[in-house]
Amino acid sequence: MQKVELLSPAGTLEKLKIALDFGADAVYGGVSHFSLRIRSGKEFSMEEFKEGIDYAHARGKKVYVTINGFPFNSQLSLLKKHILKMAELKPDAFIVATPGVLKLCNDLAPQIPLHLSTQANVMNVLDAKIFYDMGAVRIITAREISLKDLIAIKKELPDLELEIFVHGSMCFAYSGRCLISTLQSGRVPNRGSCANDCRFPYEIYAANPETGTLFRLEEDEGVGTYVMNAKDLNLASHMKEILDSGVVDSIKIEGRTKTAYYAGVTAKAYRMALNDYYDEKFDDTKYQYELQSLQNRGYTDAYLISRPFEKNDTQSLDFSIQLGTHQVSGVVNEEGTHFLCKYKTLPNDEMEIVAPLGTEIEFVDNEIGSTYERDGKSYLKLKQLLAQNKKIWDEVHSGNVNPITLPTSMPAYTFLRIPSDAQMGTNPKKN
Repeated sequence: MQKVELLSPAGTLEKLKIALDFGADAVYGGVSHFSLRIRSGKEFSMEEFKEGIDYAHARGKKVYVTINGFPFNSQLSLLKKHILKMAELKPDAFIVATPGVLKLCNDLAPQIPLHLSTQANVMNVLDAKIFYDMGAVRIITAREISLKDLIAIKKELPDLELEIFVHGSMCFAYSGRCLISTLQSGRVPNRGSCANDCRFPYEIYAANPETGTLFRLEEDEGVGTYVMNAKDLNLASHMKEILDSGVVDSIKIEGRTKTAYYAGVTAKAYRMALNDYYDEKFDDTKYQYELQSLQNRGYTDAYLISRPFEKNDTQSLDFSIQLGTHQVSGVVNEEGTHFLCKYKTLPNDEMEIVAPLGTEIEFVDNEIGSTYERDGKSYLKLKQLLAQNKKIWDEVHSGNVNPITLPTSMPAYTFLRIPSDAQMGTNPKKN
């Protein structure tokens, strides 16, 4: 049986490595403004992106290059050079959004498979067949598509791979086709520089042009003014339904501009979901425990299972973003010997250890600290904050760049986290 691919975002070389180490089969990212995440793309140099591809291939995994922006005529010459340059790195596919760019990639780099971006908004068999006939081997369907429509497309085009989003930010507009940011700040969403204006709170006024009177309209308490703010997608609890359909080839996580912790935790959660499905022991409480630890705008299962007009829980009206259940306190270095503080750490703080799947934590108790297990989870307590330079600190904060010694080695990029209520000094596990 062909298993479904887990595809994660790679906004930087570090995030690329973390996503792969935590369970992703493939990652996607870009280098230039031809990618729809220009802020993320700028964080990759061409050399780093090549290193990322080599890192993935050495582990039997894949990298897909995003060339999914909407180019102007003045940029076509530059676009051609970019396609040729990216093809030299031997990625596993190009992700493109328009028929013209798809044909251009086919002409210039016919050896690179082509995936059609969700920006093309494919919702039906007719559109899917057009792009399939043009050379797309995979279609990343519109976020608004239903599982029934996916089944219909696969039935008509069984050799066409289908990829769907299962987690991450949702767009107020139709899969990214939006001009709000352009109108308000001159930043063009479909060219990679969206300012996320839909996430802002807005005040509504009524004006009388004859008298010049202006009234501010008041909303009911608790309703709020985030009138365009969509909740984040979270389909972890529906993975069994999705996989049972047998028509999805790849599940995709949004979020190239999000944190390294997000890259790791989402990859781990959905890898657990996939593994458990194939092992016939699906338990969504485990995956949601991890996903609830992330900052989010509230979660929704959006439109894959239910049609848009059937939903009334897809908007977050009274806040833009909220804390998750946990706060990242530290990240283990690549050598696995020290960690860098990301919040605030005191001696005897209890930190949960979030390591890549399939790795083991050695349980020790020595002069540096202890590692131990409770309720199926691993924890760390430090008796002293011994820096790599041998200085002992009373406490360390996120601005402290001195690596802190671990009592035992841990897998690279392991995260250390504490409950979010510990940010207010109320960590119930703190001694």
